[in-house]
Amino acid sequence: MITFNGTSTGSTCDGLSRRNFLQVGSLGIAGLTLPNLLRAKETGAALNNKSVIWVWLGGGPTHVETFDPKMDAPREYRSTTGECKTTIPGVSIGGTYPKLAKCMDSMALVRSFAHGNSSHGTGTAWVMTGYNDRTKMRPSMGSIIAKAKGTAHPDTGLPSYVRIGSIGSDGPGWLGTRFQALSPSGQARKNMELAVDASRFGDRRGLLNSIDVINRKVDRSGQMAGLDGFEQQAFDLVLGSAKDAFDIKKEDPKVRARYGKGLGEQLLLARRLTAAGSRFVNIQYGGWDMHGKIQNAMKSRSPQMDQGLSALIEDLKASGQLDDTLLVVTGEFGRTPRVNSKGGRDHWGRLCTLMLAGGGLDMGQVIGKSSPKLEDPAERHITPQDMLATVLQMFGLDPKLQFMNNQGRPTYVVENGRPITELF
Repeated sequence: MITFNGTSTGSTCDGLSRRNFLQVGSLGIAGLTLPNLLRAKETGAALNNKSVIWVWLGGGPTHVETFDPKMDAPREYRSTTGECKTTIPGVSIGGTYPKLAKCMDSMALVRSFAHGNSSHGTGTAWVMTGYNDRTKMRPSMGSIIAKAKGTAHPDTGLPSYVRIGSIGSDGPGWLGTRFQALSPSGQARKNMELAVDASRFGDRRGLLNSIDVINRKVDRSGQMAGLDGFEQQAFDLVLGSAKDAFDIKKEDPKVRARYGKGLGEQLLLARRLTAAGSRFVNIQYGGWDMHGKIQNAMKSRSPQMDQGLSALIEDLKASGQLDDTLLVVTGEFGRTPRVNSKGGRDHWGRLCTLMLAGGGLDMGQVIGKSSPKLEDPAERHITPQDMLATVLQMFGLDPKLQFMNNQGRPTYVVENGRPITELF
């Protein structure tokens, strides 16, 4: 049985628009405009601190050599890298993940996750949105959370949805560009840096305050009331520590060393962002389209993943954030159960890779079961919509949440899926 701790239902709310977020960063003061920057404050249920770190193994990671080695299968099917025994008796993972094996009590392996499509583009869309959407208009999970929970944290101003590297179908679809992800390497992040020195900024702030006082005196409708708070928040975001969450150089060097380079640095950044208020962070870690010499490819690609993910899980656990942070590791599909003539595995949508950690779920277990030759789910088939429903439930949102689509029709975010908590 897999359960959440303390799940509650929240209500839909509006948040800070991405355009306004950029105006905060670029100061918007060249023309001495008042910051309507944070006017769209969040309403409804009190903010919870739940967040998702979504690690995307782009290219289609093998389900065999990652989390379902099946060493009792015939040689041409079992893991080419062997296995690592985990802390849970009778449960093993791929042989290139010794550090993750020690974290099994904080992980759940889903060995029956599948959608059935072996196309990179279609498989990506299916997992990222929950749908086989050929129109490319379904919103991604991150955009759905930004829409439902607000586009920015009301206190820190950090964007709810951040992506570290682009993933196909990770956009807002018919929700609109307001709910797209912010990229730390993009212009939005650069705009958070001050374009003027502190003294000039202080002078302009004083001028803005003076203009604001005049405007309030002439405003007979009362619409200017309350702008002080938003203005203060806007300036605090730019001058304060919110942007520091994006800078891993401010982290203890010993912590940075534990995470390692490459993916580890991205995971550390994701941890800092979620701790500071971001709700959904996508990370792209590609290179998993292993059609040949998969044993060598796994030995090359796995170390960053093993070091970074294990450090993240241990870090979240030690800081008390693990119950509030759901780590998801997946990709667009799995690989063929049988090793091909080149020593690799080809595309396989009938069984996919999925690992979860934290998020208030009961960990230390295997969910579902694959067939004897790793071809299909044998027990408890989990779908992308089930995964989406699980994420919504973790955020305290009803899986039957509806939004207006681009045709003005109320549309269920999840039509057929059920949270994993309800399936078992």
